[in-house]
Amino acid sequence: MFLLIILNAILLRYSIVMASDKSLNIFFLLVYDACFSVKGLRQKSHNHNFLNYLTSSHPMVATLYSAPDKAGHFGSFGGKFIPETLVKNAADLELEYIKAKNDPLFHSELNLLLRDYVGRPTPLYHAGRLSSNLGGAQIYLKREDLCHTGAHKINNALGQVLLARRMGKKRVIAETGAGQHGVATATVCALFDLNCIVYMGEEDIRRQAPNVARMKLLGAEVRAVSSGSKTLKDATSEAIRDWMNNPEETFYIIGSVVGMHPYPMIVRDFQAVIGQETRSQIIAQAGRLPDVITACVGGGSNAVGMFYEFLKDAPPIELVGVEAAGEGLQGRHAASLTLGKTGVLHGAMTKLLQNEDGQVEEAHSISAGLDYPGVGPEHCYLQELGLVTYTSTTDREALTALKTLAATEGIICALESAHAIHYAITRAPKMTKESIIVVNLSGRGDKDMETIIRELSL
Repeated sequence: MFLLIILNAILLRYSIVMASDKSLNIFFLLVYDACFSVKGLRQKSHNHNFLNYLTSSHPMVATLYSAPDKAGHFGSFGGKFIPETLVKNAADLELEYIKAKNDPLFHSELNLLLRDYVGRPTPLYHAGRLSSNLGGAQIYLKREDLCHTGAHKINNALGQVLLARRMGKKRVIAETGAGQHGVATATVCALFDLNCIVYMGEEDIRRQAPNVARMKLLGAEVRAVSSGSKTLKDATSEAIRDWMNNPEETFYIIGSVVGMHPYPMIVRDFQAVIGQETRSQIIAQAGRLPDVITACVGGGSNAVGMFYEFLKDAPPIELVGVEAAGEGLQGRHAASLTLGKTGVLHGAMTKLLQNEDGQVEEAHSISAGLDYPGVGPEHCYLQELGLVTYTSTTDREALTALKTLAATEGIICALESAHAIHYAITRAPKMTKESIIVVNLSGRGDKDMETIIRELSL
């Protein structure tokens, strides 16, 4: 028994520090498993083919995942690269969030609003006709498009506005690309009678006109950003400048798992409800967990919100993030994880599109929500650990997938979500009919109709 304790300690230590050395992990795990088999102490959760699990592309570290650390680092990514004027704000926000996490009344109010105001839990829908037409895996859609305001963004906006109220802030700012986070922030500010200012690039204002009108109708001021590429990156930069100039009275509701600590952690935690619901729903409907889970990745909040719940599963579920390949990876794109380099963007160490001089390059995607030259630091860490695989979908492929889903299931999804739908459509025929793919359908497509009409010549 003493030997088992020692082996267990070694396993816990080396499966994290040396996760990239698969041969070493396999050695320790085989010895560990053999010892438990001899002693008759094998855990019930080991009823899978243990050797297949060990030799899979996912290391044992999946069962031990814990991030960020106290300084906000996801491995070498994340952290706080911010001016002195924002240090106190970030520290105050982190402290208040920790208090809220341990406050049952906070959770009770948030859960009540998520149920009665947002409409949670959102359905997990079996896309039966689409699955049948493809002739392979069964595709299930997590219907975040059915949330109040039409996307997953409301989950995070609602949680953060409750933090703003706890901190006594009366002025709220936000950035937005596709407009869904802007609409969600304007919505919760209207609900709690708070002054709301949303920064949005001029290019995104042009292609997301319906959401601009919705924000204004909800009482928000939409400030156009004309610098740079006039998209999400520039809107985020302007919002941070506003926060720097008005640190005392302003609460900044960041819409994705980007930016300085504690935002990537806070946004992930508020979006984790997506994966939590999906786990119970797929077990209730299919009797087991899925083989593959996929979601689109721009900043990455809908993807982390879905993936986080499943990072500790053994055997591991295949998690696939889908970036925007735009016009193709040889042309204009927004595939930061695929082709980006490590650098600092908006207060965090991450992977981003940059030139040889370290200057941030313009990203491109037909979907405004994926048109961002960086990505959340946790995604960089998950890629580094091998816990999530990242691929990409072009503009044209996303449009084709959107059209296919609309024609087979009567669901018009957001262009962002269509990137993940394309992956599912191409992957399903290569799998058996007993296999299961879950797609996080992060938003609805009414905001994109002008682009869809133009691009598909409708």
